[in-house]
Amino acid sequence: MERGLIDADLGGHVVKKRVALPGRGKRGSTRTLVGTHYKDRWFFLSGFEKNERDSIDDRELGALQNFAQSLLALNEKQIALASVDGMLTEITDGDET
Repeated sequence: MERGLIDADLGGHVVKKRVALPGRGKRGSTRTLVGTHYKDRWFFLSGFEKNERDSIDDRELGALQNFAQSLLALNEKQIALASVDGMLTEITDGDET
């Protein structure tokens, strides 16, 4: 995604990426919605399986855009405090160097 490999820019710093699940084909894939400014911050906002729903509605998108903007406005200290409080959880691929 850092290289622009996204499926849709939904505006308001929200992007959509399809993620295939092993052995489930296209119909069994998931959609992830991420808040980002394409620099150093990527916040997982929501996810759903394609077989459960096709997309989100305008009301949901507006709420996610507001949430993404709020998260992206946080400074490093605020992010650290939110992580300690359990309000944010860092997700990694386990290959952190």
